[in-house]
Amino acid sequence: MTRFAAPIAEQIWDMKYRLKAQDGTAIDGSVEDTWRRIARAMAAVEKDPAHWEAKFYHALEDFKYLPAGRITAGAGTGRAVTLFNCFVMGTIPDNMGGIFDGLKEAALTMQQGGGIGYDFSTIRPRGAEVKGVAADASGPLSFMDVWDAMCRTIMSAGSRRGAMMATMRCDHPDIEAFIEAKKDPARLRMFNLSVLVTDPFMAAVKADGPWELVFDGKVYRTLQARDLWNKIMRNTFDFAEPGVIFIDRINAMNNLSYCETIAATNPCGEQPLPPYGACLLGSINLAALVTNAFAANAALDLSALDDLVRTAVRMMDNVVDASRFPLPQQEAEAQAKRRIGLGVTGLADALLMIGARYGSEEAAAITERWMHAIARSSYLASVDLAREKGAFPLFDADKYLASGALAEMDADVRDAIRQHGIRNALLTSIAPTGTISLYAGNVSSGIEPVFAYAYTRKVLQKDGSRTEEEVVDYAVRLWREKFGDAPLPDHFVNAQTLPPLDHVRMQAAAQKWVDSSISKTINCPEDISFDDFQQVYMAAWDQGCKGCTTYRPNDVTGSVLTVSETSDKTPSEAPAAQQDGEVIYLSEPLDRPAALEGATYKLKWPGSEHALYITVNDIIISGHRRPFEVFINSKNMEHFAWTVALTRMVSAVFRRGGDISFVVEELKAVFDPRGGAWMEGKYIPSILAAIGGVIERHLIEIGFIEGEGMGLKSDPQAEVVAIGATPRGKSCSSCGSYDMRMVEGCMTCASCGYSKCG
Repeated sequence: MTRFAAPIAEQIWDMKYRLKAQDGTAIDGSVEDTWRRIARAMAAVEKDPAHWEAKFYHALEDFKYLPAGRITAGAGTGRAVTLFNCFVMGTIPDNMGGIFDGLKEAALTMQQGGGIGYDFSTIRPRGAEVKGVAADASGPLSFMDVWDAMCRTIMSAGSRRGAMMATMRCDHPDIEAFIEAKKDPARLRMFNLSVLVTDPFMAAVKADGPWELVFDGKVYRTLQARDLWNKIMRNTFDFAEPGVIFIDRINAMNNLSYCETIAATNPCGEQPLPPYGACLLGSINLAALVTNAFAANAALDLSALDDLVRTAVRMMDNVVDASRFPLPQQEAEAQAKRRIGLGVTGLADALLMIGARYGSEEAAAITERWMHAIARSSYLASVDLAREKGAFPLFDADKYLASGALAEMDADVRDAIRQHGIRNALLTSIAPTGTISLYAGNVSSGIEPVFAYAYTRKVLQKDGSRTEEEVVDYAVRLWREKFGDAPLPDHFVNAQTLPPLDHVRMQAAAQKWVDSSISKTINCPEDISFDDFQQVYMAAWDQGCKGCTTYRPNDVTGSVLTVSETSDKTPSEAPAAQQDGEVIYLSEPLDRPAALEGATYKLKWPGSEHALYITVNDIIISGHRRPFEVFINSKNMEHFAWTVALTRMVSAVFRRGGDISFVVEELKAVFDPRGGAWMEGKYIPSILAAIGGVIERHLIEIGFIEGEGMGLKSDPQAEVVAIGATPRGKSCSSCGSYDMRMVEGCMTCASCGYSKCG
């Protein structure tokens, strides 16, 4: 039986990927059972299932090939789930009916856990005329607020969180408002934002020329391109958003430029997709393919890599046929193009194991060679599949081979495509692999550098206490096993010590042989100058990247992981800091301590002889206060039954943890048909709404949500603050720890593996 490399790996498998019955009984007895389940499901569509099940199992064995989390968790379960991670939704029409049809499609997709991407450039700007109704348009950001609320509502209902990406063209008249939207920390919290930057805009920036903001052929305003660029840079510098997507480059380099136009990406940016495009992901674990690690003859086994890639491509192609889809349009799009996104993880560890310094020119050249080998094997495997099963339905040899992405592909590969066709229109992509990298033994994530060689993980227990364990990077663990306490060599660099331009060099080297895109975060030091920060984006543009995402510690998003004091010393110690995240979710209710702190509020409802007394008690977990239970008392016996029922129900919700502010929203939305009452200058529609306002006031006072008092808007994702201390940033919405870090454009928890993007 496979031995997990670390407790965190086994815990993630058990929590996220292990098949269990509804009552929690384990069906997958071991990780081998999980691999067998996946292999059997992927082989079921083959003519010889037994042969391919064995091949697929061998690829999965020992974490060599890592399907994305949806496949690992859902394949072979018999459940009505999608195996695709993310989707770009349909083009939003510029009319009210079409906009809300799009909202409905987004809700149905997110209900199944799919992340979504949307381009909001198609909605007319704020203040534009709406013909026929004598009104002005409210603009795309107002509708983004509606999408944001929808996502929050679905999350409140208990569904798995799905991330959202919003894009807007750099020439849209509302682009400046879009760029600055995240200045308000309570707004658009469910979205990642990225600006679609065009080639003419970049030319205008470099020439310091004018730039027109246009919609539907009408020029709304002209400004200097460099001023707009500086506004993007300043907001990204201060708030870590928006990202930048070089959209013209993406379309020019798209294998399918002859039959689709891309205007959006999935939430983490590694898959630029057309309307209703679906994101199917998997990763080759490069660290598992290195032979003779740390020796003079250490090398990546290229023969094993070729065999593994060919098997992985076949498995992923089968997912297209095996998966369900939230919408029929998504299924039609996937079947027509059979797009897959095979990527890598463990790149940084593999480089460490062969003696190369991540970010160096040598490492970039090695990365380019490895990615070329993967691309070549992928395309040849897909050609073989086309010979056996047929090319993707929209294949046109002349148009396909004319795309920019295939210009540098090997001549024999191009000849094979022309002669036999190809099964999958696009094949390579590098996705965030935070959770599956931990599951595979804490290998380095995607093409990112090692984040920290070791760190202390705090594990939340049912009683609110925490235990600690050290989590060690895969390559560092191998070094310790081989050399004991010997110091790490100088080529061991990590994300804390790496210059930003070294990040860019690695992204550009990988991008050359990736036909989709790459999810990567360029970590920048907090004290980087604004001019140097801007140069990171210019370098990404000049070196051929398709987009750029940076992360600089700041007051809004917090900082990065605290490195364990017991970790191996790095060439330059990483500073301790705080993290981003949200509220604590618990799989089982907390036990009640013997004593709790709380507050009692008196509520006098007009027309009622006796007041209601509402007590809200709180529990303190690791210094953080959150509501635990509610009691409502009154001398008026008319209220007895429903107040007891209400307090039991609300208390049960509070004890489960997570986003409980929807309780306030639901109570405040209750209208009494007999009429409400005026209280403190506000109309309160019912006594239940008044109770909701009291609970809201309490949540604000303890710092659980943001706001100024009863009746005002609250933010259900506001940060939890320590009593008697300044805010610590934001906690993980899965385990409550402050171990969030930016990985590949996505906030990821180092304690439990939760990722905002999947």
